[in-house]
Amino acid sequence: MSTQEHRAPNIVFVLTDDQGPGDLGCTGNPIVETPHIDRFHDEALRLTNFHVGPTCAPTRSGLISGHYANSTGVWHTVGGRSLLRGNEVTIANVFAENGYATGLFGKWHLGDNYPYRPQDRGFQEVITHGGGGISQMPDWWQNDYFDDTYMVNGEPQKFDGYCTDVWFREGMKFIEAHREEPFLCFITPNAPHAPYNVEPVYRDRYRGKAHSDDCERFYGMITNIDDNFGRLENRLAELGIADNTILIFMTDNGGTAGLARDENDFMTAGYNAGLRGGKGSEYDGGHRVPFFVRWANGGLIAPQDIDTLTAFVDFMPTMMDLCGIDPARYAHLGLHGQSMKPLLTEMQPSWPERVITTDSQRVPNPVKWRKSAVIDQKWRLINGRELYDADSDREQRHDVSADHPDVVERLRAEYETWWDLVSTRFDEEIPISIGAPDEPETCLHSHDWRHPDNPHFDDPDQVVEDNSYLAFQQGQIRQGDGKNGYLEIRVEQDGVYRFELRRWPREEDRAIVEGIPESDEGWRRDAVSENRWFYYTGGAAMPFDRATLTIGDETWKTGISTSDKAAVFEVELKKGPVHLESAFLGNDGLVRGAYYVYVKRVG
Repeated sequence: MSTQEHRAPNIVFVLTDDQGPGDLGCTGNPIVETPHIDRFHDEALRLTNFHVGPTCAPTRSGLISGHYANSTGVWHTVGGRSLLRGNEVTIANVFAENGYATGLFGKWHLGDNYPYRPQDRGFQEVITHGGGGISQMPDWWQNDYFDDTYMVNGEPQKFDGYCTDVWFREGMKFIEAHREEPFLCFITPNAPHAPYNVEPVYRDRYRGKAHSDDCERFYGMITNIDDNFGRLENRLAELGIADNTILIFMTDNGGTAGLARDENDFMTAGYNAGLRGGKGSEYDGGHRVPFFVRWANGGLIAPQDIDTLTAFVDFMPTMMDLCGIDPARYAHLGLHGQSMKPLLTEMQPSWPERVITTDSQRVPNPVKWRKSAVIDQKWRLINGRELYDADSDREQRHDVSADHPDVVERLRAEYETWWDLVSTRFDEEIPISIGAPDEPETCLHSHDWRHPDNPHFDDPDQVVEDNSYLAFQQGQIRQGDGKNGYLEIRVEQDGVYRFELRRWPREEDRAIVEGIPESDEGWRRDAVSENRWFYYTGGAAMPFDRATLTIGDETWKTGISTSDKAAVFEVELKKGPVHLESAFLGNDGLVRGAYYVYVKRVG
């Protein structure tokens, strides 16, 4: 017998971004080509009733913490509410404590500063981009998916190749380096998330076959993922560790460019595996995703569909259980999910009836009943009002709430219990640290601005989803978009701090008021759709003449010359939490927050 058969299993977790339930050949898509994942699907157990958060960061928070997203502080993808609370214990923390090597390669989207970065949360080896996607505001300036600069355990490093190829390549290097010990490897491509940049050779396979240019690019990105997944499987086999590796393929929420939807979330074009809704939706198409798992040495039942209700909060306890990590040691975590091991290893498992709740908040402060789904094996209660029979009405076209008031009442009561569970810390802040030894210099981003009015809504029907104050894409920085907001920070040490307020990041190194001429240098025009060229070229000049920095109740001011690249302040601060707001100002009411604020303790 090989040493692999006597060792704790490895885990390789592949999580793609914005790929919906219908965006695979094996789930019925008649256009997209995914032969390697299709073959894996046939060899794996398939959880066909697996539910997540309807958007990226909420799903990721639940997967790695075992807690519902709202309870972790993650109910948005921007605006300071994609940061995983500092006291959450992650799956990487647990596995590292139990002798596993841990690595993450790709998207994180749960914080770009200490103490929220993946290397602060149990991942020992990390290569990642910034924010929620390449070309978003916290990402390295002018990353365009090709030959980009990524953060390696917090330090910038340039890589050759297409982003998805890099994530898989670096993940496989990690696997090879740790093949003689148990490892937990997350490979989390930002693809096929917008802006849908892809090599023309992949896009051209779908020219004229899909309903839009974005969809053609989107499918090309998925086929590239599939090619990489095939290489990953081959490498595991070559290393002799495939049979003792728990290999998982999953997507993080409902679909995007593969679909066109009407105002009621019904499909008008594309393929969605018969479901209603896509990314951000409370209907099943927003949160019912593929989950395929294979472990040859694990005593799993034969490959088949498992339609039992499961959810993202079950992932962490399941992996612990499969790997022999004693749950009693971690009972204090109060995980919201349960181990799916019985479903994976027993033909007739004992499995309790249960109810799962998910929602799509995307507002500064959560609103009860907003874009919510209360789910049991048969029923879906949507927004506390609409009721659908998931067995007979997969597309959720027929609201039967009037016919089953008892079911509505029961599921509303379940929602109340869930809300009580997740809402206890909604009012607590989630501050970014400055002056921490683990991050001597911090770059604060407009991506994480809190809404200046911090609005609260009581009625979900009256919610105004307003992100116009934010600038979270690099294209918005170029155009001078967004307005301003405040940042929740924590001063880690008493001392003098240097604040460097910039319009452009240091990589661009331009004057605050200066524009950027359009150019083809430094980006792949041939791989970017024309309506997104503004992400990568040009930039508006803005006639600022002064800057302010407000921390707590105190404000400092300075003038700006036409050659200044930064407005610099040195201020003495006391340890503790506080709000920070920066501003560049000009005539006629021109105001923008400083998109980039570099902070360092200097005395």
